[in-house]
Amino acid sequence: MTLFKANGLPLLVGSLPMDSHPAAARLVMEHTPKIPLWVQLPLFKEEGMINQFLPGLPGLTVQEDKHFLDTQKTDFDDQFLAFFEDYLAMSEPGSDMEGSRFAFSNETGKGFFEFLNQVDNKKESFIALKGQVTGPMTFCTGVKDEEDRAIFYNDQLRDAAVKKLALNARWQANTMAKRGAIPIIFLDEPALAGFGTSAYITISKEDVIACIDEIIQEIHGEKGLAGVHVCANTEWDMLLGSNIDIISFDAFSYFDKFILYPEMIKTYLNRGGILAFGIVPTANAQIIDQQTTQGLVEKFEAQVAQLTGLGFDRKTIIEQTFITPSCGTGSLAFESAKRVLQLTKEVAAAIQAK
Repeated sequence: MTLFKANGLPLLVGSLPMDSHPAAARLVMEHTPKIPLWVQLPLFKEEGMINQFLPGLPGLTVQEDKHFLDTQKTDFDDQFLAFFEDYLAMSEPGSDMEGSRFAFSNETGKGFFEFLNQVDNKKESFIALKGQVTGPMTFCTGVKDEEDRAIFYNDQLRDAAVKKLALNARWQANTMAKRGAIPIIFLDEPALAGFGTSAYITISKEDVIACIDEIIQEIHGEKGLAGVHVCANTEWDMLLGSNIDIISFDAFSYFDKFILYPEMIKTYLNRGGILAFGIVPTANAQIIDQQTTQGLVEKFEAQVAQLTGLGFDRKTIIEQTFITPSCGTGSLAFESAKRVLQLTKEVAAAIQAK
């Protein structure tokens, strides 16, 4: 596990409700100058959580704006073989993935490339740089085959999808590391909120963790930190017992569910794991407008008090804590999203000052 210290710094979650990549990147730099991230702008269809990572997968078909993987295509076997040949070539140490199917293109990676441009033009150095891929459960239950079945239940397609996500994560980490900063790559996993329900009854913890670990391994291969973000409740023992460096959760609404695993949290923190406290709510404008910096700091400190009850001092907990929004802000009105970013910055500053 990492020796990296989060030190109560502010960190953001993936998306903004904007239509300008330069303006979005500047807003991020303003509110999280030490660890900025590239943001997805869902107003562009190619930057949706699923669509952004589809190009390059075998059998990809688009019909009437519907994307799916068609295993019945006459050349599917050839496409599948070509995919794995590329994967094996790009998996070699020192491989240059620029321009490969595993890197973003100019169409799918506008936010990423604009982010890099602004990073390169900044004179000050960064502690770390943050990126993200869609988590394997969310992606593989969101992508369908030609019979409208989730590809998670097709071993062949799931394997290809996980490898696509894993090498994209590695490519992001490698590109960030070249800037002299520690890469932090998150797996965004909203579907894990439904884990264990009837919708995913046949998916096991072992299946999920095997997919997540494959991506983590590629991030660690570039000396990066791997995080998982879940925007609601899940079976936290599954993540606390994994190789994840950072667990990002909605502390505003679900801390009472998270703290139900005290022994696993204790073990996770003892091995250096980092918690990204989503203490700033993003649910809707009304809830956001009701918040104050002081109120959120008090809520956070009450949660820290519960963690100190596990045998940790406050200093240790803060060293292993990021302050974040509870989720991305891409579905909010712009003023609400901006308020979330401002609160995140102010809450983090207040906690660090204390």
